[in-house]
Amino acid sequence: MSDWGLVFVAMVLFVLLTSGLLFQVPGRHRCIEFGNFQASGGAILLHSLLYFALICVFLLTFQVHLYLG
Repeated sequence: MSDWGLVFVAMVLFVLLTSGLLFQVPGRHRCIEFGNFQASGGAILLHSLLYFALICVFLLTFQVHLYLG
């Protein structure tokens, strides 16, 4: 059996935290902008740090596992 928890959590977090897709922190004109489909260097850096922190929490603290097959 394969453990697909890592792949599933990483994929969902990547889609949700893509800078400019759902939200962007910091935005170009406001602190938070929603659905503007643009990205700045600061936003990319902040979203990548959020991604790293959340993936560590989900995989190390909660130990998410998903077995298929």
